[in-house]
Amino acid sequence: MSRIGLKPISIPSGVNVSVAEGNVVTVKGPKGTLTQQFSHKLGFDVQDGVVHVTRPDDEPQTKALHGLTRSLLHNMVEGVTNGYSKTLIIEGVGYRAAKQGKNIVLNLGYSHQVTIAETADIKLEVPQPNQIIVSGIDKQKVGQFACEVRAKRPPEPYKGKGIRYDGEVIIRKEGKAGKGAKK
Repeated sequence: MSRIGLKPISIPSGVNVSVAEGNVVTVKGPKGTLTQQFSHKLGFDVQDGVVHVTRPDDEPQTKALHGLTRSLLHNMVEGVTNGYSKTLIIEGVGYRAAKQGKNIVLNLGYSHQVTIAETADIKLEVPQPNQIIVSGIDKQKVGQFACEVRAKRPPEPYKGKGIRYDGEVIIRKEGKAGKGAKK
């Protein structure tokens, strides 16, 4: 029994959920529109401001799709209502970010500057030179874009320099022992 799949999804005011042929679900809200096609094995019951995801049988694959589909649909409703954001922190001497138009220019200790452009779905903000905020309505795209920005200079374990998520803990390693430690 899927505990997550059985939970109803409440639809806030101002959000419209419609199911088309082929299980194509469209969610429209104040922040935008998201559309996704789900498995034909599942059903959607939209009424009275609540969506229920239903499954026809108790096959293991259907049970797995039940919880997954409910979570993805809930993320869509949450995205068009509030949106999602990830905060990245830049650590290191001389490492910084600056916004130039719709691009972000990063100085990350390389011999060149790294430029990252906004997309139609993703908005980038630089409130401080050592902070980047990635925001959008699609949770998967926001997470993927933040991962790609972090990959430009992942944090290293000795000094902790690089780009990390806000709240991410970098486990530090001890450096070399020094002279005369091993004889």
